Amino acid sequence: MKAAQIEAPGKVSVITVPDPTPGPRDVVVDVHACGLCGTDLHILQGEFAPTLPIVPGHEFAGEVVGIGSQVTELAVGDRVAVDPSLYCHECRYCRAGRNNLCERWAAIGVTVAGGAAEFAVAPVANCVKLPEHVDARDAALIEPLSCAVRGYDVLNSSTLGAEVLIYGSGTMGLMMLELAKRTGAASVDILDVNPERLATAQRLGVSRSAAGADELDRPQGWDFVIDATGNAAAIQDGIGRVAKGGTFLQFGVSDYATRAVIEPYRIYNQEITITGSMAVLHSFERAAALFATGVLDPAVFISDRLPLEQYPQAIDRFKAGQGRKIVVQP
Repeated sequence: MKAAQIEAPGKVSVITVPDPTPGPRDVVVDVHACGLCGTDLHILQGEFAPTLPIVPGHEFAGEVVGIGSQVTELAVGDRVAVDPSLYCHECRYCRAGRNNLCERWAAIGVTVAGGAAEFAVAPVANCVKLPEHVDARDAALIEPLSCAVRGYDVLNSSTLGAEVLIYGSGTMGLMMLELAKRTGAASVDILDVNPERLATAQRLGVSRSAAGADELDRPQGWDFVIDATGNAAAIQDGIGRVAKGGTFLQFGVSDYATRAVIEPYRIYNQEITITGSMAVLHSFERAAALFATGVLDPAVFISDRLPLEQYPQAIDRFKAGQGRKIVVQP
């Protein structure tokens, strides 16, 4: 079968690899679509994946075409979205229900071969069956949506009438916008230096949009500030925009070397919370349910659909900040 492979830092190609074989509790998925993500860029630059080469792709969905000997929950022909998270279920964090912090954390497309291929293997426990009206080519959006749902779990944004500021109007920033609108926010503002992406945020009903926070003239700050960029300058600015008693959520994935400065007295005196959100935790099924209700419009969120053979070009386009969600379709 054909598969994309990150061979070494900065080097990616499409190669032929053996067809996958399922274990007793695995299924083989005929991949209909696989999304590109910032994590894939980190793997490409030599971060995150413990070893290379690796077949990337942790955002994917498709049709079950093979099942292991002990699989009874799914059948050939079922269409599924796949949660890429792989946990040990034995360490102190897994036993405490904090599986996303697993001491042996692993993931499909990060530590084992992923969905940027014609076929992929996944544990049956990681597969969520799709309802008939959901197109599997769109359902690659469920995994990033599940990360956004986890972000709102951490944010605990149940306060009605909150004022929200989001840095970045890429795929994840826009997903955070859509969820903020549904969690009782009084207003949701977005910042981005990319006018095309800001235009999409405006299309989705953002309250205000700008290239910088000063343009929004809100000296008292925002109740919830969310960084969806991973960019050091955005993070530094965002921490300073949190209102008294507010929360800053580090949602975007930064390079390992990224640093920001905090003001401990201000954090103490104004009771500011600074927190983070790591991947998926008890949120994949909820994201799938939300997706089935139409919480996201795939026509808005997916800007590019490219054949698997063009994976190197797709990742170059993503790296250049072009488009929104880019998916490859084997």
